Amino acid sequence: ANRMDISRADGGSYTDNLIGTLLAIFGNVLVSISLSIQKYSHVMLAGAKDPRAFYRTKTWWCGFVLTCLGEGANFVSYAFAPLALVAPLNGVSVVTSTILGFIFLREKSKPKDFAKRYALSFLGCVITVAGTYLFVAFGPNSHEKLEAENIVKHVIGWPVLLYLLLEIITFCLLLYFYKQRDAKYLVIILLLVALLGSVTVITVKAVSGMLVLTAEGTMQLDNPIFSVMFVCMVASVVFQARFLSQACRLYDSSLIACVSYILSTIFAVVAGAVFYLEFNNEDVLHICMFLLGSTFCFLGVFLITRNRKTTKAFEPYVTMDMTNGVPTIHDKGTAVQPDCNGSFSYGALVNNDGVAPVTLPVNLEQPPVCSRSANASQGPHDLKKD
Repeated sequence: ANRMDISRADGGSYTDNLIGTLLAIFGNVLVSISLSIQKYSHVMLAGAKDPRAFYRTKTWWCGFVLTCLGEGANFVSYAFAPLALVAPLNGVSVVTSTILGFIFLREKSKPKDFAKRYALSFLGCVITVAGTYLFVAFGPNSHEKLEAENIVKHVIGWPVLLYLLLEIITFCLLLYFYKQRDAKYLVIILLLVALLGSVTVITVKAVSGMLVLTAEGTMQLDNPIFSVMFVCMVASVVFQARFLSQACRLYDSSLIACVSYILSTIFAVVAGAVFYLEFNNEDVLHICMFLLGSTFCFLGVFLITRNRKTTKAFEPYVTMDMTNGVPTIHDKGTAVQPDCNGSFSYGALVNNDGVAPVTLPVNLEQPPVCSRSANASQGPHDLKKD
């Protein structure tokens, strides 16, 4: 029998899917907890009187270790469960982060105000959990030993070659608009990330599957396809990180999390269906329920991220014009608010604690506002002397 045949009758299929699903859920929860711990470490350092480097704190290292364990669990989960099951489970990380935000919320508010303010996030968590149950229960139950020869057969198949060709053409077009036309729209950047992400999940599943088989006693690492998949995996992850970094500098993180989750999940599911033939033996009912569950997850993540506060890009502030000695109100967003550098300051008024005052921005668009316009226009000799 052909080893590439995928059948529900395989007794190990359900067990492998369960192991992969639990590993993915466990990994995403660990990653969310670790990020919260590391963020807590940075916040505590920012408020400390004697700030240290973050890598000198036990809290940060604890978060780092949990991150490694979580990502390791996610990596191994690809060897057991189909891509269509593992990829949407990233929504678990969003739900976990939201719950941790509820638990460690610093501001004290009445239960009524809290419920009114975060009802949308709570609804998003419920919808995401319901969607997760649906796509896990009705998702593909494919089971295939990812030996090197099977992966080669997948790679040289005409559906995969056509898919990769279309993906390369689309990626080059998007990259042209991004680089040459300076079209740094969020959708374009995250489409580039999602296209690279589909390559990442394909290669991660192949590398993880061959490593698991090698650990079980069947050597796969000496096959050239392992080296090819490993190099492609590392390269796609590096370029994904670069594009995500660019997106984080230009757009709000909540919006990035929502759009990136939706696009990356769609491309990962399509990649699994084309490359690993995960939906070949599924009936229409299972496919429709899987799509419904994924849609619920998309909606839930959208509601969660939609309710998060966005940081204000600019807040009005007052500085003192050192030439004319009059206060100036900056409220057009054309200047950047000075940093306090750890000391009390209000515009140019810095206390005498040895911290040098920051350079003041010059507002060229709005005339200065002063309480004594008549006195200011008479010159410095009319000012009241102390």
